[in-house]
Amino acid sequence: MGSGQNIPIAGILLAAVTFLAILSLGVDPIIGVAVLAVWIGSLMVAAGRPPEPPKAMIKQPVTIDSIRDLIENSTTPLLITERGTIAIANQAARRILGPHVVGQDARVALRQPEAISLLNENRQGEAIVRGLVRRGDIWQINRQEIDERLAMLEFVNQTAEADISRAHTDFVANASHELRTPLAAILGYVETLREGDGSLDTPTAQKFLGIIEREAQRLHALVSDLMSLSRVEAEKHDLPTERIDLASLVERAATDAAGSNRISRLQLDLTAEPCVLGDRQQLEQVVRNLVDNALKYGAPDTPVKVALDLAQGDLTRISVTDEGEGIAPEQVPHLTRRFYRTDPGRSRASGGTGLGLAIVKHIVERHRGRLDITSELGKGTRVVVRIPLAEPETEAEPGHQISASQTAAQAARPAETQQLS
Repeated sequence: MGSGQNIPIAGILLAAVTFLAILSLGVDPIIGVAVLAVWIGSLMVAAGRPPEPPKAMIKQPVTIDSIRDLIENSTTPLLITERGTIAIANQAARRILGPHVVGQDARVALRQPEAISLLNENRQGEAIVRGLVRRGDIWQINRQEIDERLAMLEFVNQTAEADISRAHTDFVANASHELRTPLAAILGYVETLREGDGSLDTPTAQKFLGIIEREAQRLHALVSDLMSLSRVEAEKHDLPTERIDLASLVERAATDAAGSNRISRLQLDLTAEPCVLGDRQQLEQVVRNLVDNALKYGAPDTPVKVALDLAQGDLTRISVTDEGEGIAPEQVPHLTRRFYRTDPGRSRASGGTGLGLAIVKHIVERHRGRLDITSELGKGTRVVVRIPLAEPETEAEPGHQISASQTAAQAARPAETQQLS
């Protein structure tokens, strides 16, 4: 088909009207025909010309300013290099590397051999760099080419992931060591008893059996604490919802921890009767662990004081104080670490697993509370747990009785629709 068929109909009509107008003015018909021919020719050229693309579809050259505006507020550190020189560093990159890196050769600014190797190869790829910002940190640098002159360097901080992985590895190693120690003792003494062929005298055999029993109990305590820690960590994001009378719970748990042999050393000072939202089993474990530690590591025949009162900020406060040897200030921040012991020999001899305070810390955090430990050498240690108070329950109006069906309906509602106190 010819391009003339693409001439708009409106254009042809307009040309014809114009030709008749020229003739009505008495102009020479030959001139009119010439004008008309020129007009139709222009329309044909216009009809055959391809339409101009929208401006948005025209590929614009990448500019430094456009990239700067795009990446400035990204939370990921980003560098833009122009032929190997840092042209742009966004706010996050300037925070970790300093504003002076702009204008520097990227290899000089980063300095690390792994990063320099990535830049020298002038390709897309990644490199793992250690100690880029501070000692011990780990960064993954990703390089992406934008065009023949520009490239982008992305910095991903992997220090936290590495710390978590290292913590898991250390935990498995420590747990394996703690489990292996009592097992070795149990197996060793059992083997000795079996090989004795009845030649061991009764006192010696009883001594060996006593050691086996003690190590088995230690092993049982360790497994129990490992299971408790696992459960607490699995539930750490679930807020407890049971209303608990804390005074009776503290009294019962502290008495159980002391037992009949140590009850005389226990001093209770329960001056408040607060109510909290909590997990009853876990809160009892907190009190038992703290009281057992205080009785175990406090000086013999000295009292252990357990107090319950109210603190500022709508909090209830449980404090356990002993009169033992105390703990050095540099050791206090590490007390809630798994398997950390200030005196490993004494702790194992007393049956400690090294997980008690770690469990307490996780339980308190699940209850949105706070754990504070203060100690002074030669005077003793005080552990304080603060937990938010529950809001008062809504009381029914005088003379209005709540039916059993209403109570059941309220209990069936989702927790978030009920007024939690």
